[in-house]
Amino acid sequence: MHILVTNDDGVLAPGLLALAQEMRKLGKVTVLAPDRNWSASGHVKTMDRPMRVKEVTLADGTPALASDGAPSDCVALALLGVVKEKVDLVVSGINPNANIGHDVTYSGTVTAAMEAVINGVKGLAVSLDSKPGHGELDYGPAARVAARVAAKVLAEGLPEGVLLSINVPCVPEAQFKGHQITRQGLRVYRDALDARKDPRGRAYYWIGGDFPTGVDEAGTDFGALQAGYVSITPLQLDLTAREALEALKGWVWEE
Repeated sequence: MHILVTNDDGVLAPGLLALAQEMRKLGKVTVLAPDRNWSASGHVKTMDRPMRVKEVTLADGTPALASDGAPSDCVALALLGVVKEKVDLVVSGINPNANIGHDVTYSGTVTAAMEAVINGVKGLAVSLDSKPGHGELDYGPAARVAARVAAKVLAEGLPEGVLLSINVPCVPEAQFKGHQITRQGLRVYRDALDARKDPRGRAYYWIGGDFPTGVDEAGTDFGALQAGYVSITPLQLDLTAREALEALKGWVWEE
């Protein structure tokens, strides 16, 4: 098996290293990830400039590739030919914060896995539910969860057009309550606009605010994490609101 590992925090991020080390137990691993942090970058396809790929060395001495493109660009570059050998699975992460609810539309971690699915390759996104003000994180438990899910996916397959978003509690592995298959929950954002002026009196803005929370509902990604479970959410690229189709078909367009 050949596994492509990427992320949105940059190729030298510790979460990527932990993930790559665990994936090597399942097969050959190629790392192609951004050369800088692309957190909350969403699903990007760079079309207006050339991209470059360079060789780098990870902290454990193993080789990797870094690109100046976004996470989804890195997956596209690999699958379109920068990586010559056929890729069987793309695993993205490990993100230091959870990607739940509407986060998946912002997340470079998740959209890298989406890019894999668009190209007909199975994709997983792995995130750790760390808390605000965390210190150094232990990515080992989340990496081992990712390896178990990856092994299952390689053995069982996934429906066409589906990726898995895996969110792991930030606690010692012995404290996990188990695994839950979940649906997207409701993320509660507490964004705030910070308006300032530069030394020349021109306005500029930061989008900030308090750390987001969520609605604690059973069966959801947020609810599972709150209860101490690993959350595994199947996501699909078809965003059609099917329940709205018939209602909209009833609209009268002619005067």
